[in-house]
Amino acid sequence: MTVTAKICGLSTAETLDAAIAGGASHVGFVFFPPSPRHVTFEQAGALAGRVPRQVGKVGVFVDPADSLLDQAIRATRLDAIQLHRVTPERAAEIGRQTRLPVWGAVAVKTRADLDGVNALRGAVQRVLYDAKVPEDAKLPGGMGLRFDWTLLQGFAHPLPWALSGGLDAENVAEAVQVSGAKLVDVSSGIESAPGIKDTVKIAAFLKTVAAL
Repeated sequence: MTVTAKICGLSTAETLDAAIAGGASHVGFVFFPPSPRHVTFEQAGALAGRVPRQVGKVGVFVDPADSLLDQAIRATRLDAIQLHRVTPERAAEIGRQTRLPVWGAVAVKTRADLDGVNALRGAVQRVLYDAKVPEDAKLPGGMGLRFDWTLLQGFAHPLPWALSGGLDAENVAEAVQVSGAKLVDVSSGIESAPGIKDTVKIAAFLKTVAAL
């Protein structure tokens, strides 16, 4: 089974280049100021210019205003939009407005949480299953939390999907084996500190994924 990887929350040329060299299928830029991985439009634009055509550029947003989306898309020429904490109706509206593929995040803790994906049918083109964070958390993800991957076993996915939440080089093989994921998304698991990506960890993660 071929498995691909999105390296998310990149903010420096060195770590972006490491992701590309390691074979990442997608790279993610976070446009959410409370996050330690947030990038400005200028930063993101400079990084986007280093991304080869075959690697997808994904913008990560949390309940974004139209103006934020417009500026980010202009700066980086995004290939897809990843949305957190938006309604299915808003996700569909953003897809129509931007004419870009939309990834909708579904926060998972229990099997019942997976039912949320059905509401996204017709609104997004891909689902990102991520670990549910505490209710008072300022960030919707990127906190190193993972959920029980066995919840995905036997689940009838109505849309293409990716697995996120607490992944790293040590557990990604197990995560893929248990869940059946064909696309994995990593952020905190390849960092030396919050928001500080580690090129060695990026290389190790991608090497593990490439061997799956």
